[in-house]
Amino acid sequence: MLDAAWRWLDEHLWGRRAHGHGVLAGALHAARYPYAMLRDLARGSINLHAMSLVFNTLLALIPLLAFSFAILKMFGAHRDLEPLVYEFFRPVGASAQELTRKVMEFTNKVSGSIVGSVGLVLLLWTLLGTLEKVESSFNYLWHVEEPRSLARRISEYLAIAVLGPMLLVLALAMGRTFGLTLAPYVLVTAIFTALYAVVPNTRVRLVPAMIGGLFAGALWAWIGSWFADWFVYSAGLTVVYAGFAFFVAGLLWVYVGWLILLLGARLTFYVQNPSYLRLGLVELQLSAAQTEDLALRIMYLVTLAYTSGATRWRTDALATELRVPGIAISHTTALLEAAGLLTTDERECWLPGRDPGHISLVAVMKAARSPLREVGDAQAALRIPAVDRLREELQLASDNVCGSRTLRGWVDAGAPRQIATPESLAGDGHPVDQQ
Repeated sequence: MLDAAWRWLDEHLWGRRAHGHGVLAGALHAARYPYAMLRDLARGSINLHAMSLVFNTLLALIPLLAFSFAILKMFGAHRDLEPLVYEFFRPVGASAQELTRKVMEFTNKVSGSIVGSVGLVLLLWTLLGTLEKVESSFNYLWHVEEPRSLARRISEYLAIAVLGPMLLVLALAMGRTFGLTLAPYVLVTAIFTALYAVVPNTRVRLVPAMIGGLFAGALWAWIGSWFADWFVYSAGLTVVYAGFAFFVAGLLWVYVGWLILLLGARLTFYVQNPSYLRLGLVELQLSAAQTEDLALRIMYLVTLAYTSGATRWRTDALATELRVPGIAISHTTALLEAAGLLTTDERECWLPGRDPGHISLVAVMKAARSPLREVGDAQAALRIPAVDRLREELQLASDNVCGSRTLRGWVDAGAPRQIATPESLAGDGHPVDQQ
């Protein structure tokens, strides 16, 4: 029944009425965002990532605070760490003070004995491991397959661990100095925006990051006030868990906090890549024929824009024009880029990897048929002569059709046809030069 409801919404949000420029079409386009986020949440993968991050938070909370305490102590600002911890636990109500007190007591003990000893290595290892898990969750939501290199992880994660506490304390102090009652909420929104812009191992534009940060900050404030009221009036929780009720409430709030953070990251991704709204987090499987067809279309459009001096294509604009999910474009361009047939400029627009006059159509076809990762040992596969002969005949037929034609000659021969360019998409209300 639930699947039928999702299909019904999908058909209406992307149906005939969604095309055009009217008020109804605009409303349907806007409704795609909450629909896509609720659908992704219902599928459960975001929940699993939030749960795993709760576990990592338990492991890293004390080391993180101890490291922050040691850093701030150098500047005489270590006492300002306690208000930050309290702001984090404030939605659990009266138990926030008890949680803050216990965490700070343990942090003081750990920071006094661990910094400057061998334990510092374990502390840093725990911090880097937790930040890696956060990056992994963000990369999953952004469909990014390649994580940061080890050198980048160490340098960038340590920069976050050192500068983060100092900036937080400075922002909170400024809010108190100027009497800003909304300072905690502004601070949370700013933190979320910074995380959305920095953590994913890809280029994230500022505007989508700010939209995601505003959404997550507002959701944090609303759910935080609701969570505090629920905990105060939840007698059942106190009865069942007795003295551990405050600890259970803290765990629940940490889980809710990670869930909010991940939902904001997903919204940031959708704002920057609206072509993914319909597909969501489902893994896309392209057949060999579909990959070859898409590779040829991409190479044709990219080369045509390059040779005619038109605006260059970006991934999202290609997805809009070819009417396929952005992940399909990303998968195919990765194959072509690995073969040296495509490259990007400084604005992440696609260009031919070399002179199109020296790129054969046979090379394009072979690139589309080559997986990025080999599955198993191809040499050890069972040899069947009849299958091998058929594959050779099919390859020979394909090579004969392509002949000695180059990408440049093929594009020039088809150029008189009316082919869309990124500029023409603006007139249709589609995004231009996104991704």
